[in-house]
Amino acid sequence: MSKVVVANDHGAIELTLSIVAHLEERGFEVNHLGVTSPDSVDYPDMATKACGEYLAGGYDFGIVCCGTGIGISISANKVDGIRCALPQNIFAATMAKEHNNANFIAFGGRIEYSENVLDMVDAFIDSSFQGGRHQKRVDKIMAIEGGTC
Repeated sequence: MSKVVVANDHGAIELTLSIVAHLEERGFEVNHLGVTSPDSVDYPDMATKACGEYLAGGYDFGIVCCGTGIGISISANKVDGIRCALPQNIFAATMAKEHNNANFIAFGGRIEYSENVLDMVDAFIDSSFQGGRHQKRVDKIMAIEGGTC
């Protein structure tokens, strides 16, 4: 069974719970590390928790959510080895995997998306990294975090 790590802050509880339910319906084992209470928590803490769990191994990908998705995606991208995309539509979710080999995606619980978030999640899951010329670019992305570019 494929396994996914998910985390959220107080700004994306409803959205995250719908994503978790959707992933489980698709047959994923979900490790939800986020909150279900509206009590304030800091999105950098949720991002580092999810990314640390992912990097420990055994996960196919991760999803992180906060009010806008911006802060938690920026935080996730500070963790070595993480490539977190913040898709705004199905095309971007597809390209995040096909071209950037993203291992995390982020969403905002307070954002009104023009396309359904669950459809974006599905597009990400159902896409595969194309490799080829894109691998060179992903290698360059990863070199940046090590300061070798």
